[in-house]
Amino acid sequence: MQDAITAVINAADVQGKYLDTASVEKLKSYFQTGELRVRAAATIAANSSAIIKEAVAKSLLYSDITRPGGNMYTCRRYAACIRDLDYYVRYATYAMLAGDTSILDERVLNGLKETYNSLGVPVGATIQAIQAAKEVTSGLVGPDAGREMGVYYDYISSGLG
Repeated sequence: MQDAITAVINAADVQGKYLDTASVEKLKSYFQTGELRVRAAATIAANSSAIIKEAVAKSLLYSDITRPGGNMYTCRRYAACIRDLDYYVRYATYAMLAGDTSILDERVLNGLKETYNSLGVPVGATIQAIQAAKEVTSGLVGPDAGREMGVYYDYISSGLG
């Protein structure tokens, strides 16, 4: 896992040069949004169960996935979907704090799409739930932090799509 600082420094180090103006600006931006990201992470942690509950309700509103024959029909499958959504919210929060998507690639997306496809997990419904979590989270943390978190929810969604 990397963070924004490590990414900037590693890029300069690989080229054997000092930080340029663009690199310094990236670091400034990261530090300027630090308090916002920490407050958002605390809000998400304190409300994670409510975020998951509301996101599941929103994503299932117009779906028949929980009816007999649907992929979330049994309690066991439903619980697995909730577990996975909680996992996505948690890792999106980690990535937002780090200001870097590498943790999402390493610990969430690496092989996930293939696993879901082999198990018959409906990827479209999963993406819909992630987008619902994005909407719910944004409502809790406010527009600025919501946009920041949205970057990481969208990253997960596009990695699954």
